[in-house]
Amino acid sequence: MAGLSLRPHVHWAQRHREVFLRVDLSDVRNPDITITDNVLHFRAQGHGAKGDNIYEFEIEFLEPVEPKPVCRVTQRQLNITVQKKESNWWERLTKQEKRPLFLAPDFDRWLDESDAEMELKEKEEEKINKMKIESRVPKDPFKHLKKGYLIMYNLVQFLGFSWIFVNMTVRLFILGKGNMEIHLFSKMVGFLCLTDSFYDTFHTISDMMYFCQTLALMEIMNSLIGLVRSPLIPAVVQVFGRNFVLFVILGSLEEMQSKPVVFFVFYFWSITELFRYPYYMLSCIGIEWKPLTWLRYTVWIPLYPLGGLAEAVCIVQSIPIFSETGKFSLGLPNPLNVTIQFPFVLQIYLIALFLGIFVNFRHLYKQRKQHLGPKKRKMK
Repeated sequence: MAGLSLRPHVHWAQRHREVFLRVDLSDVRNPDITITDNVLHFRAQGHGAKGDNIYEFEIEFLEPVEPKPVCRVTQRQLNITVQKKESNWWERLTKQEKRPLFLAPDFDRWLDESDAEMELKEKEEEKINKMKIESRVPKDPFKHLKKGYLIMYNLVQFLGFSWIFVNMTVRLFILGKGNMEIHLFSKMVGFLCLTDSFYDTFHTISDMMYFCQTLALMEIMNSLIGLVRSPLIPAVVQVFGRNFVLFVILGSLEEMQSKPVVFFVFYFWSITELFRYPYYMLSCIGIEWKPLTWLRYTVWIPLYPLGGLAEAVCIVQSIPIFSETGKFSLGLPNPLNVTIQFPFVLQIYLIALFLGIFVNFRHLYKQRKQHLGPKKRKMK
């Protein structure tokens, strides 16, 4: 069968340190390329000038080369790069003076010796300039300390919200064995009416939620001092929005703490963070897990609006209570003699809440397009 094999067209070019071979074969299968005693042996099946056949050739190089060639197969051709043992310019490719008929110059990559020297010089200058620029950039002595802090922060938050999620999920299946009914649009507020199984959600979960949401204030500080590259405004909107609901609405009104809406507020918050914090923790050490990336930039699409809606319901349900108790209402002294009613402030906050949802939704959508959008192909 070896006698029936054919020789493909091979084009070559060189630089001071390497030799390039382009084999004109398409749909290459089972390529066998080795270098023994300074001779390159090639054998492969592919579609060439004589159709789909087995093609092979041998080239004995003019001077010594490294025994490990680098091969790259494309749909239309096969490229081989061979490193020279010594950096110099060859007067020809093969040891035999007469050029083999199947071998021709690769004019797409061909350079004269002077041009190759100029190219080599430009690369050396570029390398030197790059080293100079890197030497001017001051090294951060606290780089590893910052990275360690970010890893620990995201790990602690992930563990905290995982505890919240698991605890609430267990309670959902154990305590919620009674008839759970969801009535939509049954009331202007309180559109979710569950059994009394969740009346003590706040008392069970609040301590951990207080801890996690207080610790989340560090996200604003991290963005403010440039420790992370995330924008400041979305971080401020989310952290202060959640803390306002947690500390002001729920924490200050015992009447709100036994309402079913508390369960949904906490549950939507915790599910979102189950994917966000591990994603950032792995990013700190340069690891990207594609399923986690997809979840981090997809799960928020239903959960973020639902969480915002649950927060809005929580605020609406608290307005009558604040009106009745007069809590946080501020009376101004004479001559103004005006009282700023806190329920009016909450009504203004509701508008700001939905504006904040829009701002963060837009920010997260841009991030999703950046990380999951179609990659632009480079033009050759």
